[in-house]
Parts: sequence; structure tokens; C-alpha cells
Amino acid sequence: MEQDVRPITRDDLHATFVERSIRELQRLVQEEEGVVAELSRGVMASPQVTSPDSMLAIMATAYNEVARSDPFLPFADSVVPALLALRKTCAVTAESQVCLDGQVSETDLRGRLTDLPLSTDAIDRAQKRLAGDKARLEDQRALKLALEARIVALQNSLASRSTMTAAEQRQEAVDALHAKKRDYDRDTFALLKSLKGFIQNRLGPMLAAEELGGPVVSGMMDIQDDDLAAGFSSQGRPRKVPSAGNSGRLSKQKEDQRQRRIDEIWGPKSGADGGEDEEGNEIEDSCSRDEVTAAAAEMQELTEELLNALASAGGDSSAAYVTIARESAAARFLVRSKVAHFHPRDASRLRLVDFGRELDD
Repeated sequence: MEQDVRPITRDDLHATFVERSIRELQRLVQEEEGVVAELSRGVMASPQVTSPDSMLAIMATAYNEVARSDPFLPFADSVVPALLALRKTCAVTAESQVCLDGQVSETDLRGRLTDLPLSTDAIDRAQKRLAGDKARLEDQRALKLALEARIVALQNSLASRSTMTAAEQRQEAVDALHAKKRDYDRDTFALLKSLKGFIQNRLGPMLAAEELGGPVVSGMMDIQDDDLAAGFSSQGRPRKVPSAGNSGRLSKQKEDQRQRRIDEIWGPKSGADGGEDEEGNEIEDSCSRDEVTAAAAEMQELTEELLNALASAGGDSSAAYVTIARESAAARFLVRSKVAHFHPRDASRLRLVDFGRELDD
């Protein structure tokens, strides 16, 4: 009686393919181990290579041999590609799950923030980070729009210049330079006007206070005219103005002392006098010079002189120095602000810091 022959199923084929794949991988492992052992014996027997050129030659030879050798390709029915694909799929799935767990929707985030007992400091830090991120996003969007507009302008300019002659191109360049000069002149005028207003309204009282023995600039922000008129103590504090029946006005003697003090520090007032009366007495100008006006005028004159010296120096640092009569509060303020600096060997010479020189170089 003949025995029944069991048909070969798909599981039997798969098991056969797995066994063949295992034997093939084991054979490759043994071959690689043999190569590694042979290389190890060769390294132990050969002297150690220390020359960079020799090491580079060895690496180049190894790369060339690897490039010329046939890559490992499993047989057609091998399960190795499927196993590699399965392992890669599992790894990607796990990483995706971790990423999804880290992503929280806005609704869930609000619910978690409501449930969690967050402190005020943590909320403030989160809000600051959010505000910073929004600001950076707006900056990137503005930069993108500016770049796109610049690209369009360059494309239009290139298209228009392609149809222009050489003379027209030169004239266009000259007109562009004139337009830039007008823009620079307008911006320079606006900056100088703003600087003058700042000196007269904000910086002048603080410079005058420092000159009169008070605190340095920015040491006392709110300085009144009465504080300057009364003066400052040896500790730099403003003296109290005595209350008088004339609604706080100084007497004629105190006003004369104040004017002499102004003339001693800043010199006599400049400009035309008011004239003389019939008896030959000098008539004072209605806009008499006070401490704030004198300090602001000194600061303006010093900055103008420094700017003119730097512009006329032509890149020569030694020719940009300005000789000052005294170390005034204006000069000290410019030095403290890192805008100017004294000569290394002569404290009576001052110059501006040439901020644009590094860009020009």
C-alpha cells in the first residue's frame, strides 16, 4: 500500500527560504570574520603606519576595492529584504508614535493647562516665549516680503536695462546717485535736528547739573530750573530753594552771582548784545544765557567740531583729534557713552570713534 504524499504548503516554502537565508548569512559572517582575522594578523605583522600620506593611500586603496567589489544581494526568494523592511517599518512606527504623543492640540493644551497647577512665573515665561516666537515669525514674514519685492524690482530693472543704450545706462546711474545724495542729505538734516532737540530738551539740564557739582548725566533725570539756580551740595544733592515773597524769583544779587558762575564755567555769552540806553548802560538780551542753554550750546559746538574733524580727516586717525580747553561734562559724557575717546597720551585731545571704518575696510 502506497503512502500518501503530503503536498508542499506555503509554510513549508517559507521555512525552507528562512533556512537558506540563515545559512547564507552565516556563510557571509564567517567570510567577514576570516577577512577581519587576516587583516588583524597583517596589522600585527606589519609596522605601524604613521605618515599621513601612507594612511591616505591605504584609505584610498580600501575605498577603491570596495567600489570595485560586487555588493551583497540575497537570492531571489530570500527573507532578508522582508525582515529589513519589517524592522525599518517598526522603527518608523515607533518614532511616529512618540512624535504623535508629543504633539498636543490647542484644545488639549488648554485643558491640560487648566487642570495643571501652573505658577504665575511659568505662565509669564510661556507668554514671553510665545510673544518672542510671534515676533520672530513676523520678522521672517516681513523679510520674505522685502526679498520678494527686491527680486521683482531687480527683474524689472534688468528687463528695462536690457533695452537701454550705454549712454542711457550711465545717465540712469548718475540720476540714482543724485537721488541717494538727496535722501542722505534729508536724513542727515532730520538726524541733526533730532540731536539738537535732544541736547536742548533732555541732555542740557543733566550736563548743566554735572557742571555745577551735581550728579553725572543720567544720575538725576528730572532736573528743574530751580535746582540749577540753587546749586548742589558737596554730596551732589540739590540744595533747597528758600521760599521768598517774590514767588521763587532770585534776588538781583543772587542773579548776578549766577551769571558770574555761568561766565566762569562756560565763558561769557556769545552773540550780539541788546544795545545801550541813553546813559550808556548795557541792555541785556531778553533770551539771557542760563545754565541749560550754555551746556547745550557747548555740547552742540563740541559735537559739530568733532564731526567736522572726523569728516575732514579722510581716514587719518591722528588728524581727527580736537583740542578741548577743559574736560567738560559734555566731553566726559561722550567718552562714557563710547562715542568718543581721549588721546592715549594727551587728555586735552578728543576724537570721535570711527564706527564706519571697519565697514569701509
